[in-house]
Amino acid sequence: MKKEGEVRVIWKSFRKFALRKEEWQMKLIVMTKSTFFVEEDKILASLFEEGLENLHLYKPGSEPMYSERLLTLLPEEYYKCITVHDHFYLKEEFRLRGIHLDQVTDDVPQGYKGKVSRTCRKLEDLKEAKRNSDYVFLQNIFDSQTNPLDRQSFTDDELRSASRQGLIDRNVYALGGMNIDNVRKVKDYGFGGVVICGDLWNRFNIHSQTDFKELIAHFRKLRKAVS
Repeated sequence: MKKEGEVRVIWKSFRKFALRKEEWQMKLIVMTKSTFFVEEDKILASLFEEGLENLHLYKPGSEPMYSERLLTLLPEEYYKCITVHDHFYLKEEFRLRGIHLDQVTDDVPQGYKGKVSRTCRKLEDLKEAKRNSDYVFLQNIFDSQTNPLDRQSFTDDELRSASRQGLIDRNVYALGGMNIDNVRKVKDYGFGGVVICGDLWNRFNIHSQTDFKELIAHFRKLRKAVS
């Protein structure tokens, strides 16, 4: 009987550890290219098949009909994994995951009920932004790989200080220049997730390629690095 009791105690401890590890596992978000392209629906479907749980549909300045068309080309089972940055009516029409506000000062649309995320560009805005969001992007952690004008916004000391103060936590995701080589550093800062864009899409030439095996293989490596 004593041994059985000891086994139960050990098992309970193991379960607590496993649950705690699961709770703190970093999230991996992929943001779309800012423009539409021919193979996009096929690549996105493949990413979902590989386990992508949250895609941010980011097409600034585009007409809503193009986003609608892209969504209709994707299997409906993946709609619940997509967050939109504009044309928020798409969230209800396609039963998407949620909406994202690109400015920390933007208001949630009147009457909207559902998941909300937003982008912060100042550490001092994080506390309020987290209070009104399910999660927050902090930009730019490193120099952007797609836009040379988006430069690193914070020093190493500033990020570590923000982490100690509890401003950076599991509800804050690192955006800007994120790649497979700096995921470990972002983990050390205490971010709850990473937002990948250029590191993935730069592996596929939308003008000359149709084979996207390299992109998918890199996504697998990113998932492993984050976990």
